[in-house]
Formats: sequence, structure tokens, C-alpha cells
Amino acid sequence: MDRTVLSGIVIAALAAMTAACGTRDPSVFQNDTNTAAAGNWRIERTPDRITGVPLPSAQLATTQSSNSAVQNSKPAMIQLTCFEGRPIVRFSFEFRIGSDLNSVLGYRFDDRPGHDNVPSRVLLGYKVIVIEDGAAVAQFTQELASSKSLVVRIRSLNAGRTVADFQTDGGKAAIDAVLANCPAAAGPVRDNRAKS
Repeated sequence: MDRTVLSGIVIAALAAMTAACGTRDPSVFQNDTNTAAAGNWRIERTPDRITGVPLPSAQLATTQSSNSAVQNSKPAMIQLTCFEGRPIVRFSFEFRIGSDLNSVLGYRFDDRPGHDNVPSRVLLGYKVIVIEDGAAVAQFTQELASSKSLVVRIRSLNAGRTVADFQTDGGKAAIDAVLANCPAAAGPVRDNRAKS
């Protein structure tokens, strides 16, 4: 076989493999066909490939998050979702926000009274904090439903102070879409973090 022909076959095979590697499964990333806008929120309804049931999720992004140890503002995101049959509120950042046992989450909607020392948990990687307590999620979503803005603050002994500002228009539609079959339970707010 001619070297030029063989070389062409190898290049075509490599191009085909590269194109195949670039294809991403639609169930692991947001796409426009399964995503709707609600104010500033993006609501995703991509069906799970295992169960066939849509896994509703709503995300709200901002470019206005800062940390006392980071020089410039970075993007941050809120996600409302149902995880293992329970509603959660997930905040993700592009910098470390602290560790579980030495970080405190607080937030304030519009000009309402703020909430400090909210029951929460910092996930491994130290860039994500979640509210999982049913009563704390219920309190958060009740205020979110009619709000226009949200400020989130995390104080940490090992990562300084983090603040993020979100424009929350469309929160009620996001809550209705995501938590319709996964309601937040009422009851006393409690801190589930491990105590040492």
C-alpha cells in the first residue's frame, strides 16, 4: 500500500476517533433542547438514562462572587435539585470556600432579615456547600419564591470570607419545576454537621 494512502487512512481514523471523543452525553450537561428559562434561572428536565425519569434541576449563575484570598471576582452558581428523594440547595464556587467543620453559611434575600449559621455541609474539594436539612431548604425556598436578590456569605477559619450576589428573578418558577415532586419538609432547622 502506498505511504500516502496509508497516511490518509490513519489521519481519517484519528479524526473519526477525535470526533467521537468530543461527543458528550446529553444527560450530563445542560443543553437547550431540555432547558427552559425562568427569569434568570435555567430549568433543566433531562431524562435520566437509567430510570427514564426526568431529573429536574434549576441553576442560577452570577459573576459576582469574591473571596478574601482571591484577587478578582469569579463566577458562582446556585442549584436547586432533588437528590435521593430530598430537595437540596447547592452553591458552587471557583475557589475554595473552607472546610466542613470551620465554615459558616449565611444568606439574605432582598431587605429581609438575614439567616446566619445555616445548617450546611462543605463537600470534598472545598468549593461546594449544600443545604440539605428539610426545614432549612423550606425556609430558603419560601423566601426565594418572592425575592429579587440574594447575598450569600461564607465565613471560614481556613479560607477567609466568601460573598456572592445573585439576581433571583424567576425563583418561584424554578422552585415549582424542581421541587413539585420533592417537597421540602417543615420542622425545626437543625445542624447535621459532624461534631468532633
